[in-house]
Amino acid sequence: MGEKKVIGFIGTGVMGKSMAKHLMNGGHELNVYNRTKEKAVELLNNGANWCGTVAELAEKSDVVITIVGFPSDVEGVYLGLNGILNHARPGSYVIDMTTSKPLLAKKISDEAKKKGIFALDAPVSGGDIGARDGKLAIMVGGEKEAFDEMHPIFSLMGENIRLQGPAGSGQHTKMANQIAIASTMMGACEAIVYAKKAGLDQREVLKSIETGAAGSFTLSKLVPRMIDGDFEPGFYIKHFIKDMKIAIDSAEELGLKTPGLTVAKGLYEQLAEQGEENSGTQALYKYYLQ
Repeated sequence: MGEKKVIGFIGTGVMGKSMAKHLMNGGHELNVYNRTKEKAVELLNNGANWCGTVAELAEKSDVVITIVGFPSDVEGVYLGLNGILNHARPGSYVIDMTTSKPLLAKKISDEAKKKGIFALDAPVSGGDIGARDGKLAIMVGGEKEAFDEMHPIFSLMGENIRLQGPAGSGQHTKMANQIAIASTMMGACEAIVYAKKAGLDQREVLKSIETGAAGSFTLSKLVPRMIDGDFEPGFYIKHFIKDMKIAIDSAEELGLKTPGLTVAKGLYEQLAEQGEENSGTQALYKYYLQ
């Protein structure tokens, strides 16, 4: 796909804004819609086109990319009367990069197919840093032909881009990712608070353990924020709780027990009740300091 596309982008939040910026820098024309127009101002100032409704954006775009909040948002944006699938042109592509339900991704794909639209589910991992640097991991579900056609667009936003299988497979892969993160985050917080309680220099401890068997993105990228008292969201607690709920439901459908995931969700829900729902996931550190 050498030619430039008109890309519609819905959801210009913490991650979406950076992702959309990369698409513009890649030479594509960008249409944007967001419930809060203020969050799109930077993109508009850089030459993006504002669309007043989802329907208008879908009608004017060759490719529509969404990264919104919750599965209910995804369902409304795609399947509602004024949603994407009722207004996108036949032959166009729709890509949902929200972390959402695998069964919903399959439903969207089935509806799109009836209308001659190509649908991919493509959730991402890497947080605000990965989005900013264009180094996201992108997990894709859908047909190989559509994946191949959209690969140059994906490559503007991420580096580790893999087709995992048919519709819904991208979302299942993201659930595996979130399950791994949930227990890892608990372990990282427990380790670094243990170091503090033992009277050690947390930064020196981190230097020793992050290159060994305990090494992880959480340890290298988020623990320094914890130590600095920086709890700004690269990824919101409220959205992580949403992801963990989806993962638990999906795991139950598969007959799988996830005790680590269940404990992590309970800890994050306690933080949310204390007013931390809009903090970054690294604010779990505060739980251990209580």
